[in-house]
Amino acid sequence: MQEQDYGAKSFSLKVWKKMLPFVRPYRGALFTAFALMLFLALVDVSIPLFLAYAVDNFVRPGTTAGMGPYIALYAGMILLQGPAVTWMARRAMHVEMNLGKDLKRATFVHLQTLGLSYYNQNAVGWILARVMSDTNHISGTVAWALTDMFWSILYVVFVFGAMLLLNWRLALLVMLVVPFVAALTAVFQSKFLTAHRAMRRANSRLTGAYNEGITGAKTSKTLVIEDRNARDFAQLTGQMYKASLRSSLLSAVFIPIIIFFSSTAVALVLQRGGVMVMENVLPFGTLSAFISYALSILEPVQQIARVLSDFIATQANIERVDGLLSQEPGIIDSPEVVEKYGTTFEPKRENWEPIKGDIEFRDVSFMYPDGDEWVLEDFNLTIPAGTTVALVGETGAGKSTLVNLACRFYEPTKGQVLIDGVDVRERSQLWLHSRLGYVLQNPHLFSGTVKENIRYGRATCCKTRIYNAARLVSADLVVAKLENGYDTDVGEGGDRLSTGEKQLVSFARAVLADPPIFVLDEATSSIDTETEQLIQNAISHILQGRTSFLVAHRLSTIRDADLVLVVKSGRIIERGTHDELMAQKGYYHGLYTAMRIDESAGAP
Repeated sequence: MQEQDYGAKSFSLKVWKKMLPFVRPYRGALFTAFALMLFLALVDVSIPLFLAYAVDNFVRPGTTAGMGPYIALYAGMILLQGPAVTWMARRAMHVEMNLGKDLKRATFVHLQTLGLSYYNQNAVGWILARVMSDTNHISGTVAWALTDMFWSILYVVFVFGAMLLLNWRLALLVMLVVPFVAALTAVFQSKFLTAHRAMRRANSRLTGAYNEGITGAKTSKTLVIEDRNARDFAQLTGQMYKASLRSSLLSAVFIPIIIFFSSTAVALVLQRGGVMVMENVLPFGTLSAFISYALSILEPVQQIARVLSDFIATQANIERVDGLLSQEPGIIDSPEVVEKYGTTFEPKRENWEPIKGDIEFRDVSFMYPDGDEWVLEDFNLTIPAGTTVALVGETGAGKSTLVNLACRFYEPTKGQVLIDGVDVRERSQLWLHSRLGYVLQNPHLFSGTVKENIRYGRATCCKTRIYNAARLVSADLVVAKLENGYDTDVGEGGDRLSTGEKQLVSFARAVLADPPIFVLDEATSSIDTETEQLIQNAISHILQGRTSFLVAHRLSTIRDADLVLVVKSGRIIERGTHDELMAQKGYYHGLYTAMRIDESAGAP
């Protein structure tokens, strides 16, 4: 469920119950904190009673008889307060840190199970806000707000109990504030929740703008659009300011009203209690205890109201995190497949069959999850193992769609995709994905060294295999020029390397996996001619004996393919070898001729 689906909802315990599986492992720490809060509440309530006893038994009579045991008991109680507070804080902090860790881990692990369509539909800032900001807010509220609320409720209950025992008439005057506070909370709760939801949405947009502003800094500078970025960001911060201001204004109105009613009750107690003391109906020590209770009860009453508003506001964070965790993956293995082949995190590799590489599209029709038009309809194609297939067409024609279906990054809406004669849905996703070598047009390198990036996903590979993989794609020639060779840090996203150097590292990474199915998704379209020549020299060796898909923009990757598929508007309009298609003098002939003219003129 996405965030906007909660727009009309008010505070609901059902939403909070979704956090129980995460809180349950730390219930022992929470119970310890609650027990300590119970002790602290009893101590806090006892202090005015000790003072009242001192006034009536030592101050007014003017004697010190019996003061020794009194001081010992009072001092012992005060001395125990410090360790109790420290222990309670440690337990609450334990819950906060571990609950936040578990929520972050759960959201991150769940993100690994979601398909490409999820990342195509949701911005990075939207996701980051849930994984980082929302989980922090939830863990802090559960750990500290719960314990604060527990102490406040206990203190208020004990204070009312003590006041009823001391003088029930004065106690009723103080208790008049409770129904007003309850009514105000009911009125303000939905307003708090709506305001906080708006603030969290604004925060998501702001986080997204931060991410784009940083990752796209080079593009912004080359386009000289810093001023426009600043204006757009100012608009987003303005929206965040307005949303935050509304939330703060609601609190600024709510809390003073609570204080007003509480202060009114205190005034009534002081007026009535003073008269009763003058009439010798109420002991002076009891009045002093009542004054202490009436003054001290302001803070827990306000704290209860504040914590309630925090709980109401935090529901928006839970809704957002639950929206992420309840997001169903676009592709799910059946229970039978999981039973045999295992999951992404617990694979049963001993049951994995080897892949020969025969691929068949059987009556395949496909529509993107967020689309309303068929990209493929009743498509049939058989690719024998070891065949090199080139996909040619204009940008956006649908070349990558066929590859994504073959690799099971998407599943056909109708029909079947078979590998070695078996529907891919009868095997696990990991079984197939671990046998793929995939090189993208814009490769992503992870923070770390060249060596670590080459063996990414194959962490146990020895240096010899890493060096051989690099040598096979001529990446060793690039590594030799780097300051620290294979131990050179590539920077975040590989920013310290050129596009060609990153591409060669990604080629070596794919080759190291020794995959039976290889995909080059326009892998040579963004590199210089020299680097392309290095790669072309290795491609014939790399693809030998493998089923390969070449999503091609350059002629050099097309001519030697066993099969050329010409894609236009999501449909295969021509198929055959390069020579057969050229002889037909159809769409491919014209496209190839135009590409040849562009390349001979030096156009990218």
